[in-house]
Amino acid sequence: MQNQTNQVIANPAAANPAAANPSAARPEPTLVPPVDIVEDANGITVTADLPGVDPDDLVIRVEGRSLTLEAPLRLGEADAIAFVYSEVRASRYRRSFELSGELDTGAIQADLRDGVLKLRLPKSERAKPRRIEVRAAP
Repeated sequence: MQNQTNQVIANPAAANPAAANPSAARPEPTLVPPVDIVEDANGITVTADLPGVDPDDLVIRVEGRSLTLEAPLRLGEADAIAFVYSEVRASRYRRSFELSGELDTGAIQADLRDGVLKLRLPKSERAKPRRIEVRAAP
């Protein structure tokens, strides 16, 4: 299963050119949401934890073979709080993936409920497994 998943979604860092060139201009810090990726015969399902994200604020973008998830990070703290120390300095969630050509990016479905995003990326018909009928010779 592991090898198949790597063929469908490659290394997430590959879709992020800044990761390849650390001396490039640094964008604002972002929090990389944890994801689970499950593959079946018909496609893959990506489940991402995005607590506090409103569906209207979530941006899911496909450009070529790159899939990007972005949303503002809101932890629910009051504006009047002055932090003495904070480990989360990011103001946005952001995660990118490089997609396989086997996926039908025009048919992606997304559902965000209670801070959990489920993306369904179906395989194209030509990439789905199929059974070949064998006929007896006359």
